[in-house]
Amino acid sequence: MASISLRNVIKRYRTGKTELQVIHGVNAEIADREFIVIVGPSGCGKSTLLRMVAGLEDISGGDICIGERVVNTLEPAERDIAMVFQNYALYPHMTVFDNMAYGLKIKKVPIAEIKQRVDKAAGILELGHLLARKPRELSGGQRQRVAMGRAIVRQPQVFLFDEPLSNLDAKLRAQTRLEIQKLHRELGITSLFVTHDQVEAMTLAQRMIVMNAGRMEQFGTPEEVYTRPATTFVASFIGSPPMNLLQHAPGGRPGSLLGIRPEHIDIGDSGWALQVETVELLGAERLVHARLGDEMLIIRTHEDQGAPAIGSTIHARPREDRMHWFDAQTGQRQSGA
Repeated sequence: MASISLRNVIKRYRTGKTELQVIHGVNAEIADREFIVIVGPSGCGKSTLLRMVAGLEDISGGDICIGERVVNTLEPAERDIAMVFQNYALYPHMTVFDNMAYGLKIKKVPIAEIKQRVDKAAGILELGHLLARKPRELSGGQRQRVAMGRAIVRQPQVFLFDEPLSNLDAKLRAQTRLEIQKLHRELGITSLFVTHDQVEAMTLAQRMIVMNAGRMEQFGTPEEVYTRPATTFVASFIGSPPMNLLQHAPGGRPGSLLGIRPEHIDIGDSGWALQVETVELLGAERLVHARLGDEMLIIRTHEDQGAPAIGSTIHARPREDRMHWFDAQTGQRQSGA
């Protein structure tokens, strides 16, 4: 097991005379045994960054260290990492046991040790009763557990997960998230996990890197990222529904955007006058979409508060201690906000 250092990591692609930079100087220090999630929208560079750590993409500048070694020029097999992919990448003609054991056989690990490692991984992942089956006889969730088991038996210093839950349905994704959390608690192996799903990021991460257009917007715990977003991008990307960002809020600061989360606006007898446009019923809570002048905002309420009528005027007040202020030009969080 090992720490990971990303030191001003840059990635450029060249096509003829044209050069395109897709990763812009990412810096991050990841401690031994940490579980880090890299999250962002499609095309933000998160998978490229992971592949650079894995050695599947060359880096154009900076250094990547695993433990005490700079690994910039090392082949993937020399980096002591194990990767779990989105598409499982199992051998269809092999049993679960043979899929998990294959990498060890190639390395000529003794047969007795292979069996010991596979049995241990199968026990952790509850795959013991499936070792004789072929991948076609497994569910999607079971196949993903086999892919994780194949990574576990290698006993690497670092786990790399590239959107491993994307092919699962919602129920299986939730279940597999719990299994990954349990896996990390038991093994304690330093892990990088890439996802575009902010729920996965918030529930799995000890700390998270939020990427946008090849840049690291924020690096912090899920609580830090949610409660003190560093930029308007983070504020709007993390949270469902996202933070309200208002340019013309009553009593606002010149040159600033007011950010306020939907759950931090209280409907009452006074405050902003809002016209209700739609109401979403989501079981125990409701999302009220209302217009404030020419801007829309969302208010989260509970079922016991009742639902305002569409087209009606309501009054609401943001909680002052939960207001966020951002520079309208740069999108950066203002100091003291």
